[in-house]
Formats: sequence, structure tokens, C-alpha cells
Amino acid sequence: MKADIFFFISSIASVVLTVLLSIVLFYFIKAGKNLYLISEKLQEHFHESEEFVLELKERLEDNLIFRLFFPPARNRKRTTKKKTEPK
Repeated sequence: MKADIFFFISSIASVVLTVLLSIVLFYFIKAGKNLYLISEKLQEHFHESEEFVLELKERLEDNLIFRLFFPPARNRKRTTKKKTEPK
């Protein structure tokens, strides 16, 4: 008799735990999908802002006033002299 009560209570507990676990997994999957969509939108906006910054840089470099305050850097090649080791 006591064994039957134990198995009845344990079977009900396992069903309840399974339902609770299913609900938790459902919300985790839903949150994962939302995070994926958010990351996709962020990547899209990052690429748009990268293009905007590159365009802004080109426009600034072509601006006369900007070039007066910040003259273009000279492209100098720096040569490193090799040290001769005594033989």
C-alpha cells in the first residue's frame, strides 16, 4: 500500500517537473531567438555606420577648411638600417 502511494506521488511529481522544464525550455528558446534577431539588427546597423564613417572621412579629407587645420600627412618611407655584426 505504501509503495503504491509512493509511486503515485513520484509519477505526479515527474509529470509536474517535466511540464515545468518544458515551459522553461520554451522561454529559453524564445529568448535565444530574440537575441539572434537583435544581434542581426546590430550587425546590419554596424555595417551601415561603417559606410557612413568612411564617407564622412572622405568628405572631411576633401574639405578645404579641414585641410587648412590638419594638413595631409606626408607619406614617408622609413628605412631601418641593418646593424652590421662583427664576424
